[in-house]
Amino acid sequence: MSIEARRDVFQAIADPTRRQIISLIAHKSMNLNSIADNFNISRPAISQHIKILTECGMVVVRQEGRERFCEAKLDGLSEVSNWVDQYKQFWNEKLDSLGSYLERIQVNNQSNDVQNEN
Repeated sequence: MSIEARRDVFQAIADPTRRQIISLIAHKSMNLNSIADNFNISRPAISQHIKILTECGMVVVRQEGRERFCEAKLDGLSEVSNWVDQYKQFWNEKLDSLGSYLERIQVNNQSNDVQNEN
């Protein structure tokens, strides 16, 4: 499969409809009709979203008689979490530096106020 054709979890969660589908089936599997009932789009459109989620490994579809049930596989979200964590650490370090800087300014201002009183 070419790089262009490969789907990943970031593509899966990029679309708000797919994020809603994941939320719907996160705690219990649902059949396609039940999922489609929650949206104002066609069943084929829902099927296309499910196909993308399946290609990304975020959803498993199983056949039970005539119905197809979708089950969320949330392990793939750890990839997103890991990616976000690296930026969270970056911003936490920046905010810590800002906090230290503001404390130094406050101490300097208090020192200046004491000196001005004398």
